[in-house]
Amino acid sequence: MHEIRFHGRGGQGTVVASILLAKAFFKTGYYVQTFPLFGVERRGAPVESYLRLDKEKVLIRSNIYTPDHIVVQDMKLIHSVDVTKGLKLGGSILINSRNLPDNIEPFSGFRLAFVDANRIAASNGLGTHTHPIINTAMIGAFARVLDMPPLDMIAEAIKNDIHIKAKQNVLAAQQAYEEVNLYGMVKNSIAAEHC
Repeated sequence: MHEIRFHGRGGQGTVVASILLAKAFFKTGYYVQTFPLFGVERRGAPVESYLRLDKEKVLIRSNIYTPDHIVVQDMKLIHSVDVTKGLKLGGSILINSRNLPDNIEPFSGFRLAFVDANRIAASNGLGTHTHPIINTAMIGAFARVLDMPPLDMIAEAIKNDIHIKAKQNVLAAQQAYEEVNLYGMVKNSIAAEHC
């Protein structure tokens, strides 16, 4: 079973991202379960969304406390929310960012990837330059990080569910898939100094 936690802000399409990804996995033969967790339901407020997938029926009915993978749609959240809470060692973290965070020490023991989803979304006319809608770019990048589901299944899910600017959303997913930076495993620099 893979358990994925999405961190974002209201208005970024965090919940829609988990739903689209669930539909893409379902089309490839997985059982899926996706659901959001809201605090204050307003634009800009922190939002979490969860996705479980497995080749067997998913019978668990709880939040995800020990995810295998994390998707962070707003880089600023890493300073205010413990996005790595419960993340299994060796798990992956995808961050919407132009480059690596200044301090990668908190990500020790995890695989790190980043993509400039804001630029990709804005260049495809998704949202505005100040409030880009990045969800389709992020799921495209995540498909590359996880090496599944196939990009054509993501494109199909987008076309079936998003009727406004569907072509631009598919292009954003494809572009992010190609441009995501796979940093790899973050080593604990303190431990590395003593080796």
